[in-house]
Amino acid sequence: MTVIAPATAGSPAAGVAPVAPRVRLRPLTEEAVFIRRSILHSLRTPDQLIMAIALPTILMLMFVWVFGGALQSDGGYVDYVTPGIILLCAGYGAASTAVDVAHDMTAGIIDRFRTMPIRASAVITGHVVASLLRNLVATAVVIGVGIAVGFRPHAGLAQWLAVAGLVALYILVITFLFAGIGLAASSPDAANGYGFILMFLPYVSSAFVPVDTMPAWLRGIAEHQPLTPIIDTIRGLLLGTGIHSADGWWALGWCALILAVGIAGSAWLFRRRAGRR
Repeated sequence: MTVIAPATAGSPAAGVAPVAPRVRLRPLTEEAVFIRRSILHSLRTPDQLIMAIALPTILMLMFVWVFGGALQSDGGYVDYVTPGIILLCAGYGAASTAVDVAHDMTAGIIDRFRTMPIRASAVITGHVVASLLRNLVATAVVIGVGIAVGFRPHAGLAQWLAVAGLVALYILVITFLFAGIGLAASSPDAANGYGFILMFLPYVSSAFVPVDTMPAWLRGIAEHQPLTPIIDTIRGLLLGTGIHSADGWWALGWCALILAVGIAGSAWLFRRRAGRR
């Protein structure tokens, strides 16, 4: 006579297949996978990097060679405009993040990710870090073009490191904003259209002309929008003219505030769209 032992705690019940234990991934494994995925996507579609370099470069050449003589007849306009072009370059490069995120959200791949034991934030982190690396490369190229057409910075090593840190922080901020736009948009085309609105911000700032040359009603907007203190800080560091402490603190404060909103908003939108908790 065969005796069947009753199921005990820790053993599978009779007739029930044992459940495989959930695999625990090492910290940041998911983020590393999605960063690699986004970088490979960038390498396979180099048009994003090309456009991130080409558009700001064309604008720089146009402002320096076409408008520069009228705006500043002594030929020094390239020194004034290059810091603004640097920020413009970062914005153009980050704009593709909105399209990439919107494509992920509408192509069905998120449904597959949802069944995997991964952190929801890893998907957005991959897009953001890849955009940061791509745009730092594009910014370096644009600075090189500026030097080739006459830009002569007077910054030392400490100033260059401060500029690099502030530009990287700004790219991170603007990329999270574009990621949020991609999450909120109904399609990649809509994300591209909504993101284009942010491209106008540098034009209503101190990027191309001093704000005191603007009409009074527009001057108030230009002086109190986030990009003006960032651009003025970068300009002061690169040209060696010094920066107002208020501009430096406003630049960091705006970046920190917008970054916090961008991270929180992107996380909430992703959970809402992907059904993750």
